[in-house]
Amino acid sequence: MGADPQFSKYPNLALAQNIFTLANSPRNAQQTSLRYIQDAIKEHRMAPLYRHLAHPTEGVLNPKGEGTAASATTPKEPSHPNRRGSLVSSNLLPPKKVFSSGILPWDEKLYEELTAENEKELADIQKEEEEAQEKAGETEVQAARGKRAEFWARVGDKDKAIESYEAVFEKTGPLGTKIDIVLAIIRVGLFFNDKVFIKKQVDRANILVESGGDWDRRNRLKAYKGLHLLTIRSYGVAAPLLLDSLSTFTSYELCSYSALVMYAVLAGTLSLKRTDFKSKVVDAPEIKAILGSTDDKLPGADEEMQDVSTATPEKATVVNLTTLGTGQGVEGAESETPIDFSSLASLVRSLYEGDYRAFFVALATVDENFLQQDRYLFEHKGWFVREMRLRGYQQLLQSYRVVGLKAMADAFGISVDLLDRDLAKFIAGGRVSCTIDRVQGIIETTRPDDKNKQYADVVKQGDALITKLQKYGQAVRLRGSERT
Repeated sequence: MGADPQFSKYPNLALAQNIFTLANSPRNAQQTSLRYIQDAIKEHRMAPLYRHLAHPTEGVLNPKGEGTAASATTPKEPSHPNRRGSLVSSNLLPPKKVFSSGILPWDEKLYEELTAENEKELADIQKEEEEAQEKAGETEVQAARGKRAEFWARVGDKDKAIESYEAVFEKTGPLGTKIDIVLAIIRVGLFFNDKVFIKKQVDRANILVESGGDWDRRNRLKAYKGLHLLTIRSYGVAAPLLLDSLSTFTSYELCSYSALVMYAVLAGTLSLKRTDFKSKVVDAPEIKAILGSTDDKLPGADEEMQDVSTATPEKATVVNLTTLGTGQGVEGAESETPIDFSSLASLVRSLYEGDYRAFFVALATVDENFLQQDRYLFEHKGWFVREMRLRGYQQLLQSYRVVGLKAMADAFGISVDLLDRDLAKFIAGGRVSCTIDRVQGIIETTRPDDKNKQYADVVKQGDALITKLQKYGQAVRLRGSERT
C-alpha cells in the first residue's frame, strides 16, 4: 500500500468547473463546456448528476421548469431502490447569476439508459461483495465497498457517495487509507461546493494526519486546506499553505499545478507583507516558471514602461482557463481556448515596483480573466478587487506624510472624484489612516502611535480582567456564606 493515494480518481473536479463555466458564459461561448459535460455524463454513466442538472422541472439548470428536451415529459418515479428521484441541493452554479433555462438539454431516453446501466453496475458490485463475504476475507469485502463508494462519486450522487465512503471508513484499519477516504469525501464537498461540510472534513483529516500521517498525505492535506481557506475568504491563512505546497505538490486530483500557482499568487499578493511578498511570490522560482521571470529587465527599461494592455504575453504563461481548479491541465487542451498569465504577472510586478497605473489595469484584467471564470474565486471577486485597491492605496500612502490628491489620482490612472469616493469608504471603515482635504487638494496621512495603542490595549484588557476577577470574587464569597 505504501504512501500511494487511494480513492483519488473521483469525483472529477474538472466537470464541476465546466458546469460552472456553462452557466457563467454567454451562449456563444458555452459549446466547449457543454460538449465536455455531455461526454462526461455518457462516458461515466452519470444518471443522478444528469437529472440534478437537466431535469425539466427539478434540474438546477432549468430554474423556471422549462424543458428543452428531446422528450420533455416528466420521468416516472423510480421503482428500483437504487434509483433516486433527485439529489440534495448543491452550489454547482454561480451565485446570483441569471442564466437562460435549458442550456443542458434533457433526454428521457438517455436518462433511462444511464439509470439501467447504473443498476447493472451496482448489482455486479453487490454480487462481488457477497461472494467476498462467503469465499474471501475482509480485504476483498472492503475492496467491493470501495468500488461502490467510487461508483457513487463517479456518477455524481453526493449523499450516497458520502454514505458509502463512511461505510468503508468504519471498517478500515490503516491510518493512511482512512486519510485517503476523508480526502475523497472533501473532494465530494468541493465538487458540490458545500463549504460547511468541507470545513468539518478538513478538520477531521487534520486530526488523522496529526495522529501519525505520513509525509505525502500531510503534504497533500496542506493543498486541500489552502484551497478550502481560499473559498471562505481566509487569504491570509491560505497563502502560506498554498505557497509551501508549490515545491512538493502531488495533489493533482485536486487541481492542476498551474491552478495552484494562480491561487498561491492571488492569496500571497493580497495578504503577505512586502518582504514576504518579495521572497515568496516575486522571487519564488516555482512562480517564475509559470508567470515568467523579469530578472533580465531593468527598472525603467522600455519593457517595464510598456502598457500592460498592449504587452505581448510570454509563451510560458499560456494555460487553459477551463482547467483551472482541476487536475486536467493537459487533457482536452487542443479543444479549449488558451489563456495566459501575463495579467497576473503584471499585477505582481506592478504592485511590487509601485507602478500603480499598470497595477489597476492588471487588476481589472485579472478580475475578468481569472476571478470571474474560476468557480472557487467567483463568489469573492468583488471583495478581492476592493482589497487589492486598498493595498495599492496603503502602499503609496505609507511613503508620504502629505500627497497631492491629483498626483495620487494620476498615479493610479483614475479621476480625482473617483479616488475621493473610494478612499472615503476605506477611511470611514478605519482601513486607511489619512484625511482628505479637498480645499487644499491634499491627502494627509496620520501615523498611528503604536506605543500609545499598546498602552490603551493593556489598560482596556486590564479593566476587563479586573471586572471578571471582581465578579468571580463575589461569586466565591456568596458560595462561602451559603456553607456557613
